Amino acid sequence: MRHSMLMRPVLALALCAGLATLAGSGCGKNSNPTAPPVTADVTIEIVGNSGATSFSPNPRAVTVGQTVSWHNAMGTTHTATADGGGFNTGNIAGGATSAPITMSTAGSFAYHCSIHPSMVGTLTVNP
Repeated sequence: MRHSMLMRPVLALALCAGLATLAGSGCGKNSNPTAPPVTADVTIEIVGNSGATSFSPNPRAVTVGQTVSWHNAMGTTHTATADGGGFNTGNIAGGATSAPITMSTAGSFAYHCSIHPSMVGTLTVNP
């Protein structure tokens, strides 16, 4: 019995190492610490909780196929959420940047912070 209990952690580590080799990653939180961060074509800054001047630049134009991230230069958590549900960054902590979102549809998209709805912006996606 004692032998099998000691083997479980060793077996788990061996299994993790084997799967990591197949998947190209390691086990745990920082499975690939050398991977470069994913960057967007365009980054919009969250600069304040002040209506139409909360996002900079505002309005912002991009083209179909470009990726957009929002960087929260504030200390409070914010989001960038399209009014019609076309995109949503999820919560962005102070100092963090959202994952890039690919803009695949042309049009003008009003957006806001879902936590602070008075924070508004417009993203124009050109063909």
